[in-house]
Amino acid sequence: MDPGESSYRRFLGGDDEGLREIIREYHYGLLMYLNSLVRNVALAEDLTEDTFAEIAVKRPRFHGRSRFKTWLYAIGRNLACKYIRRSSRETVIPLSAAEEVAEEENLERNCIRDEQKIALHRAMSGLKAEYRQVLWLTFFEDLSNEEAAAVMDRKKRQIENLLYNAKKALKEELQKAGFQYEEQ
Repeated sequence: MDPGESSYRRFLGGDDEGLREIIREYHYGLLMYLNSLVRNVALAEDLTEDTFAEIAVKRPRFHGRSRFKTWLYAIGRNLACKYIRRSSRETVIPLSAAEEVAEEENLERNCIRDEQKIALHRAMSGLKAEYRQVLWLTFFEDLSNEEAAAVMDRKKRQIENLLYNAKKALKEELQKAGFQYEEQ
């Protein structure tokens, strides 16, 4: 049984410390994953909190067909998709958008320190959303293709194809940005 699953079972049994452990363990990774979907750190933080609130209040059943992390990220992805669908009808752009972008860039710089990671992050931001998502899940969150398929609600073969195309697109973006590969 993975640690997230045991913490969740303890939480369901009445131990609030189990939920605290889940938040401590998965908060940062879930936040960065959701940010890769919505491209707004403040919104990603809200969606992360909503994800934890969802499991705290609604207490959905975890069936154990996947890792706990996969299940949790799928809940977060579903909330993000709902938000995106709702907000796609809105065209209002707040005046404080420039300040928010500056704040996001500062936060990102604090999270992503060295130059190669910054170059990779910039190149990934130029990719299609599904490419960013599959790369994030498989490389940064270390999910298997099967787990990424569960989070993204796709078949394993679709994930393999997406991953192939995403890597190819990422390589092209990195080359456009002047990234030099080390000879091995």
